[in-house]
Amino acid sequence: MTSTPAAGARIELEIGGMTCASCANRIEKRLNRIDGVEASVNYATEKATVHGPLTLDPQTLIDEVEKTGYTAVLPASPASAGDDDEHDRPDAELTGLRQRLVGSIVLAVPVILLAMIPVLQFTYWQWASLALAAPVVVWGAWPFHRAAWVNLRHGAATMDTLISLGVSAAFAWSLYALFLGGAGMPGMTHAFEWTVRPGDGTANIYLEVAAGVTMFVLAGRYFEVRSKRRAGAALRALLEMGAKDVAALRPGPGGAVAEVRIPIADLRVGEEFVVRPGEKIATDGVVVSGTSAVDASMVTGESVPVEVGPADAVTGATVNAGGRLVVRATRVGDDTQLAQMARLVEQAQSGKAEVQRLADRLSGIFVPIVLLIAIATLVTWLALGNDAAMAFSAAVAVLIIACPCALGLATPTALLVGTGRGAQLGILIKGPEVLESTRRVDTVVLDKTGTVTRGRMALVDVTAAAGTDRTELLRVAGALEDASEHPIAHAIARGARDEAGELPSVDSFQNVAGKGVTGVVDGRAVIVGRESLLIDWALSLPPELAAAKRAAEASGRSAVLVAWDGEARGVLVVADQVKPTSREAVAQLRALGLRTVLLTGDNAAVARAVADEVGIDQVIAEVLPQDKVAVVTQLQNEGRVVAMVGDGVNDAAALAQADLGLAMGTGTDAAIEASDITLVRGDLRSAADAIRLSRATLGTIKVNLFWAFAYNVAAIPLAALGLLNPMIAGGAMALSSVFVVGNSLRLRTFRSRAGAAAASASLDSPATHPEVPSDHHA
Repeated sequence: MTSTPAAGARIELEIGGMTCASCANRIEKRLNRIDGVEASVNYATEKATVHGPLTLDPQTLIDEVEKTGYTAVLPASPASAGDDDEHDRPDAELTGLRQRLVGSIVLAVPVILLAMIPVLQFTYWQWASLALAAPVVVWGAWPFHRAAWVNLRHGAATMDTLISLGVSAAFAWSLYALFLGGAGMPGMTHAFEWTVRPGDGTANIYLEVAAGVTMFVLAGRYFEVRSKRRAGAALRALLEMGAKDVAALRPGPGGAVAEVRIPIADLRVGEEFVVRPGEKIATDGVVVSGTSAVDASMVTGESVPVEVGPADAVTGATVNAGGRLVVRATRVGDDTQLAQMARLVEQAQSGKAEVQRLADRLSGIFVPIVLLIAIATLVTWLALGNDAAMAFSAAVAVLIIACPCALGLATPTALLVGTGRGAQLGILIKGPEVLESTRRVDTVVLDKTGTVTRGRMALVDVTAAAGTDRTELLRVAGALEDASEHPIAHAIARGARDEAGELPSVDSFQNVAGKGVTGVVDGRAVIVGRESLLIDWALSLPPELAAAKRAAEASGRSAVLVAWDGEARGVLVVADQVKPTSREAVAQLRALGLRTVLLTGDNAAVARAVADEVGIDQVIAEVLPQDKVAVVTQLQNEGRVVAMVGDGVNDAAALAQADLGLAMGTGTDAAIEASDITLVRGDLRSAADAIRLSRATLGTIKVNLFWAFAYNVAAIPLAALGLLNPMIAGGAMALSSVFVVGNSLRLRTFRSRAGAAAASASLDSPATHPEVPSDHHA
């Protein structure tokens, strides 16, 4: 994205009325004519990003856009992002397109069947076809007629122009043939002649062409708009993740401070508020009183909660997993980390796409040429002394044979079949624009927590001191940890219950903030936690336990110590385990010729251990959420085409910035909405399948587009020379559509390799199970 000068203004506009990439190009050129303005218009997100002087008036930009024939408004503020009015506009457009599509299908299919199957042509069938086709041509095709008229007023021509002209020409000639020619006579049937002959034109109708083109192109337009509308949902997912209200501490009537539940928008910087266990922290702030474990996984993606106490900073939208906290707000509204992450996603999505759709790129040349050929055909036939019916028939044949029905089908049919097959395999592809980068992707960036690893702590190793029974160690420690709310404690309790069965009750339970827990189990004073807690009780570790602790920490795992009756009894190792399918998934990605990169906020030792276990090439560790975007951008600046796989809110901006974003379906809504592809099963092996399926779908689209254009290039001269009757032209157009559909249906044979062996990739031997370390334990 173009950088903004320090003294300049950055203005965003929401653009309405664009129907293809040429519309965006025309608006962009118009805005760039303004002195001091540098504009970029994104067709996919329907937004214009404008950089200019501080004195630049947004209304000036809006007026320029409207002069081009489109609409422009300033985006709604984040506070109103969830308002109903904001959602009604895109929903109204989609609803309108869907109604036109359904209505056109119902009416057009009988018209096509009657025209193409002579045995169905009953007496006056042509008038029945007119009654069915007229609403399709007038009402169903109205968006194309309207866009063509707007473009005509501004001296431009797009695919809408050719669609409108082709449909209108076929319908107008059919009306002429019915009312003034011989096509309206009782018992009329279609005569399938290959060439134009005197008198042929007024004896045939082309209602099936007018209705069919409208139906097929409407289908393509509907699915295109629906996929574009999803682009803005990431911002709503981010903004809706925060708390909606907060228990603020405010003076009451008598001067005493009391809790008052207020909307989050009414909270001010410097005010104090209460966060109870299980509640979201309303905004960024500093703890005033209380201690607790804060689960930041929704924002940072890390699996282990962080212990906080007085003077510690906390982030909005994180969850208080422990005790009661009083927090003083330091940032509210647009200044919070959550809002900043939302802006990162928006900026990443508003960048100008490098590759525009092939059909839109070529339409600027294709449309005028077809119009000129049709006019030249009409004039030439008349100049050669042929009658007007023959000349007009040849000209109509040119328009009909050139009608972009196959172009309208090329992308949506391949997308429908490819995405339908993907859905069966747990792969959701959002739209055709995301497929173009898969062909060139050479680097895959993998988030660690929740993507390569499970994202959930588990007990993975137990070391008992000499003379201590392993089962008894688990039984006693598990009982004490079962009374704690800390995720590490939950992992130990689960592991103990699985191995040792039912756990005894606990008396005199006490939580020692940041160190561990103590209590009485079966009459024994038990301590579970960090080594500092044992030191407080004047306990030391025997050599074998000290060695086990060092080994666990060296491999990036969390070591929890257990003691009772004045002696250290064992070491429990807790880990965020690598998913069993991650190793095979990385092997499949490497087999596709992709370089793998592990990107995480964890320390380098933990990240390296994970990478060694699954065979990842490169590790980039200890990065903040905003740094993840910078890492992806840096890789792109190095000439790499980057695919990003992640699952957390902290991955959302990086997913949007990447050339191809893949979100684990087990992750957050923000990550899923910001991504291009969603892997529903949460199985990393689906990432390799997604890239293969995307490439196959893109290849099918390119073949379809090539055939559509090649068909026109070959058939237009035949039509201009009078070698194609308009009815045959309509049939040939239908056959080109059949080819496109048949080619797309081949994608149904796509097979997943999720269970295939990955012998082609050379991997190192597995390491021990790594995880996210924790410096605290409650």
